[in-house]
Amino acid sequence: MLVTHAFQPVYDANSRMLILGTMPSPLSIKFGFYYSHPQNRFWPLMATLFHEPLPQSPAEKESLVRRHGIALWDVLASCEIKGASDSSIRHPVPNDLSPLLEAAPITHIYTTGKAAFTLFNTHIAPKINRLAIYLPSTSPANQARFPWDTLLRTWKETLCL
Repeated sequence: MLVTHAFQPVYDANSRMLILGTMPSPLSIKFGFYYSHPQNRFWPLMATLFHEPLPQSPAEKESLVRRHGIALWDVLASCEIKGASDSSIRHPVPNDLSPLLEAAPITHIYTTGKAAFTLFNTHIAPKINRLAIYLPSTSPANQARFPWDTLLRTWKETLCL
């Protein structure tokens, strides 16, 4: 099924870090914001890393990342995908990160998960001449490989928090 990215990137003039996923899941699209699957660990992770209450609404989530200089977007503008399975991605079309990188003082780009990392390196890195740093996925499908404590420690060390 062809999926086109459903929402705009989150960033402002204070964004120093860019976190890129692959493509919003069907539930994220339904709820209208990044990482909105109820079992995705992204928002609990952000709240824990920054010692903040768990955000509930899209506005609270956006406010949390903006307060900490984080921009959010995805590597892909569109692709064929089955559900939320990154391994099923076909015909990927990357987002053009240039406007975001021109508008915000991004010093570090991170990708969540191996698919985002690989797609970034294949389709975007050569065009912008920037590298991304791999972060383990916060997806519920990655819980066995990265239990909460390991995920938290890895993100904290990688983000140098």
